[in-house]
Amino acid sequence: MTATTTEAGKAPTGHPQRWLILGVICLAQLTVLLDNTVLNVAIPSLTRELDASTTDVQWMINAYSLVQSGLLLTAGSAADRYGRKKMLIAGLALFGIGSLVAGLADSTAQLIAARAGMGVGGALLITTTLAVVVQIFDETERVRAIALWATVNSLGFAVGPLVGGVMLDHFWWGAIFLINIPVAVMGLAAVIALVPESKTKEGDRPDLLGALLSTIGMTGVVYAIISGPEHGWTSGQVVTSASIGLVVLAGFVCWELRIPYPMLDMRFFRNQRFVGAVAGAVLIAFGMGGSLFLLTQHLQFVLGYGPLEAGLRTAPLALTVVALNVAGVGARLLPKLGTPVTIAVGMSMLAAGLAAIALLGGHAYSGMLLGLVVMGAGIALASPAMANAIMSAIPPEKAGVGAGVNGTLGEFGNGLGVATLGAVLNSRFAALVPGAVGAASLPTALAAAHDTEEKRRVAEGFASGLETSQLVGAVAVLAGGLLAALLLRRAERSDAAGS
Repeated sequence: MTATTTEAGKAPTGHPQRWLILGVICLAQLTVLLDNTVLNVAIPSLTRELDASTTDVQWMINAYSLVQSGLLLTAGSAADRYGRKKMLIAGLALFGIGSLVAGLADSTAQLIAARAGMGVGGALLITTTLAVVVQIFDETERVRAIALWATVNSLGFAVGPLVGGVMLDHFWWGAIFLINIPVAVMGLAAVIALVPESKTKEGDRPDLLGALLSTIGMTGVVYAIISGPEHGWTSGQVVTSASIGLVVLAGFVCWELRIPYPMLDMRFFRNQRFVGAVAGAVLIAFGMGGSLFLLTQHLQFVLGYGPLEAGLRTAPLALTVVALNVAGVGARLLPKLGTPVTIAVGMSMLAAGLAAIALLGGHAYSGMLLGLVVMGAGIALASPAMANAIMSAIPPEKAGVGAGVNGTLGEFGNGLGVATLGAVLNSRFAALVPGAVGAASLPTALAAAHDTEEKRRVAEGFASGLETSQLVGAVAVLAGGLLAALLLRRAERSDAAGS
């Protein structure tokens, strides 16, 4: 059991201020997660004002996600050893400074670099918030607390476009980053005053080489996915990047297996419950991140909505998640249905929502609305169940590492979803709208169109690419959900047989 300070002692009802603390750390979590999707509605502004290409925009998004993915496990290990409160404070400070630099950037290179810096602070925040939840709530309330934490987790992805739309409707694009600064300051004050310190007596040494290897490996693979449509999947640049990424990731696995203080203990992957939850968590983030990246562009470029209008039209996804989880629907169904069935139903609904958007939302918002609501219901069921499954499969003294695993899966799934579904869209778009200009950027292709008929053909090509990419996402999410449910069911049967 985790050894903590007196403040974080294991009273039967948990920490006396646990629900207030949960609100504080959820605010910090929400700020970090908003930045995964808040840029989506700013894509047209960035394209115009910073002369950003589609690849530039994807790297503005993925730089943040990939840095977090590489550092989350090390951040979680450091939190377990040195103190989760200390890491929360450091994360908020770094995130605020990075937001200031991003808001004042005047080139794509500066913004990408600032986003990467924000990812460092975000890694510290994401790991410590869930770890603190595990420490301050006892077993009777932990499932409900994790469900509320997961609601904020999903909400951050979903309401980013809305927040971005509101800001862009009144201010320039840099305001979407500067708004983080007062939130970070308030969060710092609340964390210092309320959150108890907790840590293990003998935490593991941070695995810096492991963090470096995982970051390089994932960057190489995702860069190949992003660059494939533009340079060709068999080009030297793409093949080299993918090969380096895969080799480095293999080296990461070998390194983690041989050292006594791995940031990711590979023995966790012998646990079918853990593996099942891992598969589902990656694919939920894959479906959400990729679909929202594409949808906000479709709403603005094809259907002609402004940034605020586009953000408002993605809000039903967030509202559905919040309504169902605040009402406790997922928390009540989980004990009745069991974790495998809950995840299978939730992931199937998420896949059905993606398919509805692909088949019904090409030219009208009504089809998208149905898909967004169904997606939200699926996320509300599956996401808390998976977070709870991951944390329950990891020893309590490794709460920070467990939170790092959960966060890494979400960040990696989000970045991979943006890259993969974006690559599918670009490939289909390039095939339907021949020429390098049309394949590089939809706004560029629309601007280069000579007449209304050509603009219509460009818009229809983008809509067709959107449909294809959403269907690819739906198939991946459905397959992953069924696999996760199967593995979790087998784990439960093995546990029952062993007892």
